[in-house]
Amino acid sequence: MRALEARAGGVGTVGIGMPGAISPRTGLVKNANSVWLNGRPFAQDLARALARPVRLENDANCLAVSEAVDGAGAGLPIVWAIILGTGVGSGIALQGRALSGRDRIAGEWGHNPLPSPRDDERPGPACHCGRHGCLETWLSGPALAADHARRTGATTTGEAVIAALRAGDPDARATFGRYLDRLGRGIAHVVNLLDPDVIVIGGGLSRVPEILAGLPERVAPHVFSDAFDTPIRPSRHGDASGVRGAAWLWNAA
Repeated sequence: MRALEARAGGVGTVGIGMPGAISPRTGLVKNANSVWLNGRPFAQDLARALARPVRLENDANCLAVSEAVDGAGAGLPIVWAIILGTGVGSGIALQGRALSGRDRIAGEWGHNPLPSPRDDERPGPACHCGRHGCLETWLSGPALAADHARRTGATTTGEAVIAALRAGDPDARATFGRYLDRLGRGIAHVVNLLDPDVIVIGGGLSRVPEILAGLPERVAPHVFSDAFDTPIRPSRHGDASGVRGAAWLWNAA
């Protein structure tokens, strides 16, 4: 920060995108999958260390803000941004600003249960939050690999499953089909509540074109409407989108 300010010749503002949120009740971190942050006064510690105010926001909300301002959802009123990577989360931007909610949990999609679970999906894998069957346990990169291992007995990675899919492996094709089906159900659940103008997908799995290509037909059957044509797009700014959104936090009143 000091190096950047020296180059710019002025004093900058500091925005931070982080897992979880700052509790409005205690001022401490909650809900972070980087669990060592939970219960800690992260915001106060940073402000003290940097000797200035710091604005913090959930990293998925930062992604949504970045993409709503000048990304894949530029100019659209309601942008729902999903992170599909090591973990699963989402954020909402309304008119270019993060929707945090009364208790700072708006957009906490990854820790909702998988909608319409089938018998073989109950109770679902254990989640670090203490529940079973959270969307994160089905839709993250590690979850893709874990589902493949449960069905085939082969220990692998999400990247390897995608590579095997492209090579025509039938087990990988079946695993990917299950993944898309679950992702479609999960997305439709939010579409029915939020009816966003665009769905932006970030995280490592957003770079798998087969996911984006196959999603609309998997979402549509579960949407309570006569049609589903909401655009589903990869984030325009890729891995940089979250930090760009953090910088945009200072544009809010």
